[in-house]
Amino acid sequence: MMLAYFLKRRRKGQYFMKKRISLLLIVILAISLLAGCESAKETSSKKDKNKVTKIGIIQLTQHVALDAAYKGFVAGLKDAGYEDGKNIKLDFNNAQGDQSNCTTIAQKLVNDKDDLILAIATPAAQSCASKTKDIPILITAVTDPKTSGLVKTNEKPGNNVTGTSDLTPVKEQIALLKKILPNAKKVGVLYCSSEDNSIFQADIAKKEIQANGMEVVEATVSNTNEIASVTQSLVGKVDVIYTPTDNMIAQGMPNIAKIATASKIPCIVGEEGMVKNGGLATYGIDYYKLGKQTAAMAVKILKGEAKPEDMSIEYLKDCTLKVNEKAAKELGITLPKDLK
Repeated sequence: MMLAYFLKRRRKGQYFMKKRISLLLIVILAISLLAGCESAKETSSKKDKNKVTKIGIIQLTQHVALDAAYKGFVAGLKDAGYEDGKNIKLDFNNAQGDQSNCTTIAQKLVNDKDDLILAIATPAAQSCASKTKDIPILITAVTDPKTSGLVKTNEKPGNNVTGTSDLTPVKEQIALLKKILPNAKKVGVLYCSSEDNSIFQADIAKKEIQANGMEVVEATVSNTNEIASVTQSLVGKVDVIYTPTDNMIAQGMPNIAKIATASKIPCIVGEEGMVKNGGLATYGIDYYKLGKQTAAMAVKILKGEAKPEDMSIEYLKDCTLKVNEKAAKELGITLPKDLK
């Protein structure tokens, strides 16, 4: 009986010992799992902290206005703590004014799985928008995103595209033309017929020209090779040339100014860069500031504070008068005192 009693006690002790060991193993396993989770969280947090944000950039072509918009964007990001080579990587691409290049570059940026894309000018923006509905796309130097098919409405884009418009005060520009050249009767409206935003602005300009009692002489180009010949065709037919913020015309402005000035035809233009390249005057926007405004929108998206679909297209409120006094002298034009 005693032997049976001790054997029973021994088996009971072994049972409790095994139970304690099992519980101990469970506790050790749980601690290991928690430690692993914390380690994974720390690793993930460290990765997030050290993550370099990739921003792909496509610019339609090289000219003063678009270059300024790009520089303003980079400066705006830096002001907000996003600096290339540190916590962001900028991949800049220039399409050299070629639509097929726009398509190729847009596809490349999508394939690279960039965190955000900046598209400078309408054709560049349209190419990117056609390639992705997921990557946020910021646009700038686009006159009317709605007309260009980039957003549902300018007030509420409703998709992955938003940004800033470079819509200039066309009405005020025509008023400026009339002020400088009160006796002008015929105005040549020179623009690219294949760019949606140029057509949009040209239509406004034609109405304003007629409203001011002047006649419109329309002159359009479809490629850069036509600029010189089309400008030459206006000689003897117009008193002044007006051109909106048109990328192709801006690129060819030095040639336009050379032909026009030689024939004593002044050019009232859409933006400051065109004045620097020979235009007589403009009342327009600062593209550098426009780029910085676009950067501020990009920062909100990168920080997760806003989504493109809910961000209205933004406009620059301040416009500035720019006059080329050298061109005025060459044209033999005496500027009103308040424009000097």
